[in-house]
Amino acid sequence: MTEFIPADWAPFVALGILVLLLFAFIWEKYPPEVTAAGGAALFIVLGLVPIDNVMGVFSNSAPITIAAMFVLSGALVRTGLLEALSNRIVLLAGARPLIAGAVFVAATMIGSAFVNNTPVVLVLIPVVIRLARALGIAETRLLIPLSYVAILGGTLTLIGTSTNILISGVAAEQGLAPFGIFEIAPVGLIAIAAGLATLALLGPLLLPARTGGMDNAAKRDAVYLTEVRVTDAYASLNKAVAEVVDFSHAGIQVTGIRQGGTLRRDHLADHVLKAGDEVVLRSTMSELLTLHTVPGLITGYRRGAAPTTTADGDLVIAEAMVTGGGRGGTQTLDQMSIGYRHGMRVLGAHRHGHQVGPDLRTARLRPADSLLLEGTQGAFDQLSSAGDMMTVTLSSGRAYRRARAPIALIALLGVVGLAALNVAPIEILALLAVAAILILRCIDSEEAWGAIDAQIIVLIFAMLIVGVGLQETGAVQLIVDTLAPALDGLPPILLLAALYAVTSILTEMVTNSAVAVILTPIAVGLAAQAGVDPRPLVVGVMFGASASFATPIGYQTNTLVYGAGDYRFADFLKIGVPMNLIVGAASVLAIPVFFPF
Repeated sequence: MTEFIPADWAPFVALGILVLLLFAFIWEKYPPEVTAAGGAALFIVLGLVPIDNVMGVFSNSAPITIAAMFVLSGALVRTGLLEALSNRIVLLAGARPLIAGAVFVAATMIGSAFVNNTPVVLVLIPVVIRLARALGIAETRLLIPLSYVAILGGTLTLIGTSTNILISGVAAEQGLAPFGIFEIAPVGLIAIAAGLATLALLGPLLLPARTGGMDNAAKRDAVYLTEVRVTDAYASLNKAVAEVVDFSHAGIQVTGIRQGGTLRRDHLADHVLKAGDEVVLRSTMSELLTLHTVPGLITGYRRGAAPTTTADGDLVIAEAMVTGGGRGGTQTLDQMSIGYRHGMRVLGAHRHGHQVGPDLRTARLRPADSLLLEGTQGAFDQLSSAGDMMTVTLSSGRAYRRARAPIALIALLGVVGLAALNVAPIEILALLAVAAILILRCIDSEEAWGAIDAQIIVLIFAMLIVGVGLQETGAVQLIVDTLAPALDGLPPILLLAALYAVTSILTEMVTNSAVAVILTPIAVGLAAQAGVDPRPLVVGVMFGASASFATPIGYQTNTLVYGAGDYRFADFLKIGVPMNLIVGAASVLAIPVFFPF
């Protein structure tokens, strides 16, 4: 089999590398994808995987499907669909808190069933904080449940988590029929019912009730002071401010209106917009950039002509911090003369933890204040060298493309619906949907590729190579033959429970993609040895690798809320261990009902 290692030794060498790989994952000296790539390289260098088989790994459809679903998730964020839904829930919380809570749980589960749950949780973390404050409870009571509900929602469909897609792909290579998009939904519903019941009964007793640690998460959506001038071309001219859709989003607050040189702050909702009005706003960066794209509105402030494209290049938007020296400290924008001296427009100003001033033109800037600026690259170079500003970086915010939101939603629903009807393989449908949203400009190409979690894709491909190595060397069969005597005569339900437990425990310590690739072939082999259908055991691996609650490192959404909520490691153990046990027991009992042995 290999010129380096005798064939009789190959299974033991492969298992030795696997053990070292698992220890390396737990040790966390290197990121998981680096550890996995190193293990795959070792398999290749030692000749444990034939080169043709290595190249065959890249024909696996699972990573392609996962990457496409990342892009579709990014399009839902870019078009503001997730943001719009979350803001409606927060508004509902003020009037009907119980209904708002139920809608929030349902929306999170449904969203996680069809969209990668990492961006769902990222978008919802600040929403949960606002919801908690509206309900008058500690944010720590809701952030861990947010992650858990997103995890449970991912068990409803094949595309709910990348792990589900990966296991389906590996199982197909083992000879099993491909999983349908809703095939695991009945078991998922039972797991969800068990999980929600556990949170409802044990959550009030085991979840911490601490406040004050959420500021960092809440401040990630920095609020900028800005103003927009209304022109004759604005579509909402002659409408009351309360009726203007552009100003009604949750991330925008109208604080004043300047008309004829007079700034007024009372009865703003009833003010009828006229050409020349200047509306003073407090806005998140994404909403500010969205306003900047609205025809008929001129966003920001600049004395003199507006910046235009010049020989220095196209206009770019960047963030800059005011320094303590030069002419930048404690001066107004007019005194700083950013427009006159550098040909730039100030789109907004932000001060950490405080409001910059009553309006943009009279605000007195201090050291460490941030400005959102528009100008050419040459203008930014001049600004940096002038000493007024430091840390000039391209803006990380993006304007929402709300007009294209229906296209993104139709693309996602098309993938789900057509896959459920078996019109075409899901990987083909996902690729077609990605092509559609790119061509129709729901998301730019660089944003689309940025939405793909490259670490996960590298990890998956590397672990697929490791999996092929274990299969080719006979290591998987060696594990099955070793376990067979101990499992001989064991009822199938206990075999399923043991496999689920092993999967769940390893997932808490090692990345779940790695666990999925390793244990899926073993599940198929154990089923053959026991003379039972392998499908229920594979579903057990799927749920064991996806339902990870006990540690903040076992699942990516747990890690996100771990930092946002300033939790302690023990906080996850207290509620997570009961969740693992109860959801696991419910899943193991449900699987044979819908997937008979």
